[in-house]
Amino acid sequence: MVHSNPLQREVDASNRFITMGEIMLRLTPPNYEKIRMATSFEASYGGSEANIAMALANLGMDATFFSVVPNNSLGKSAIRWLRSNDVHCTPMILTTPQETPTHRLGSYYLETGFGIRPSQVTYDRKHSAISEYDFSGVDLDRLLDGFTWLHLSGITPALSGNLRTVILDMLRVAKEKNITVSFDGNFRSSLWTWEEARDFCTQCLPYVNILFGIEPYHLWRDEADHSKGDWKDGVPLQPSYEEQDEVFQAFIERYPNLTCIARHVRYAHSGSENSLKAYMYYEGHTFESKLFTFHILDRVGGGDAFASGLIYAMMNHYKPMDMINFAVASSALKHTIHGDANIIDQADTIRNLMNMSYDIKR
Repeated sequence: MVHSNPLQREVDASNRFITMGEIMLRLTPPNYEKIRMATSFEASYGGSEANIAMALANLGMDATFFSVVPNNSLGKSAIRWLRSNDVHCTPMILTTPQETPTHRLGSYYLETGFGIRPSQVTYDRKHSAISEYDFSGVDLDRLLDGFTWLHLSGITPALSGNLRTVILDMLRVAKEKNITVSFDGNFRSSLWTWEEARDFCTQCLPYVNILFGIEPYHLWRDEADHSKGDWKDGVPLQPSYEEQDEVFQAFIERYPNLTCIARHVRYAHSGSENSLKAYMYYEGHTFESKLFTFHILDRVGGGDAFASGLIYAMMNHYKPMDMINFAVASSALKHTIHGDANIIDQADTIRNLMNMSYDIKR
């Protein structure tokens, strides 16, 4: 008897998604408490790329996650978490203390904000298994064989030099195999400097098709004279349509391999209430989404939900305005869910919000 996942029997076999990154143990004090007040922590697992794989798998897509975890109870539990969300974990590597001497799973602590107090993340991920592992023996051609979409982010290369090497190698192999590549810069100031992030992520741009966010990248007005500045200099965090369109056009002119650029814009009214909208360049035009305002239960993973929403919409051939509105609606809904990932398992739920329908569904 052939075993299969009944939730994915209707999946379009032409779409096979894979991503690579670090999965971490997440520890959160309950009831919006600060760490110094906590006597217990809620445990779950997360990480940007894992969040996107879980979101797509929950929507019925064929999604695979590649990472390295220690061969102990924490590493195995992380894999079980992914598998319980229908993510394929066959490529996952479980290491021994000889392969990764510190032999640990990265973790982070989240203090959930409330009202005027913002959320705060404290990382404990140095010397994690994925950052110590030697990837030189991994056959990347075999790893990526058969996949149609590869997603990477700027978080993973920030962890160590060996990860910067394997990320660039994966991008080159994906290009040779004509795999669609999406990339999210996802700058983390606690992991590397702004200039380090810009220098590395700019190297990735020639291999990318779908770009999330407009930083951290160098986009010099004149490559021969950097004193003339970057096209993004002076662009506010909440740009106008015209300002965003100008930056998109500069990216496309410099990197014609980019077929889509998308970024969401956040308006923080308080630690508990935000608004989101997004801009997207696609097929020669810049599109602006609806504005969604919502109360926040858990903000972590909102950007990943935006990315997974857009990837899902593109894989399912949505119209451009539906693509960007679906992505923002996906992000808005994630803010109402505990944990890192958007675990909504019905695309209709996201489409209803996309169409501003809030009625109970019976």
